[in-house]
Amino acid sequence: MLKNKNIVVGVCGGIACYKVASVVGLLKKEGANVDVIMTKNATQFVTPLTFQTLSQNPVVVDIFELTKVADVKHISLAQKADVVIIAPATANMIGKVANGIADDMLSTVIMATTAPVIFAPAMNNNMYNNRIVQNNIKKLKEYNYNFVEPEVGHLACGTNSVGRLADNSKIVEKIKEVI
Repeated sequence: MLKNKNIVVGVCGGIACYKVASVVGLLKKEGANVDVIMTKNATQFVTPLTFQTLSQNPVVVDIFELTKVADVKHISLAQKADVVIIAPATANMIGKVANGIADDMLSTVIMATTAPVIFAPAMNNNMYNNRIVQNNIKKLKEYNYNFVEPEVGHLACGTNSVGRLADNSKIVEKIKEVI
């Protein structure tokens, strides 16, 4: 089902971004072509080399990065995508997109694509339950953005609550469903 599909994976700067490496591996096993965009904060948790090795494609971090090919990268990735998945989707990225802010490579690709976009939130339970974050999620759902809901489980802060990144298999299943 994912063979030869172009999937753009947006990785935001939350501790759960290490789990997304496995998602990329699963997508490649299914025959998908995977391009990874990392926010600068994500590179503090996992190196771009990890995602480049797993995706077998260069990883994009900086919107102003010079490339060997003279294309407008945020537009070419947006047009190439059959689906865009943001995992972990941080409160920051959810808020940016919900309010039309496009100030980095990932948010500009999200704004420029006509492909379906899926958010897989992961954050501390207090952040996730914050009324502002919940209003931003509601707004995005009204705009027909898709979500893989976070799970209840052990969080990096030591609590056991909602905010844990959905299981890799649920993320891949949502991608298949949306495609």
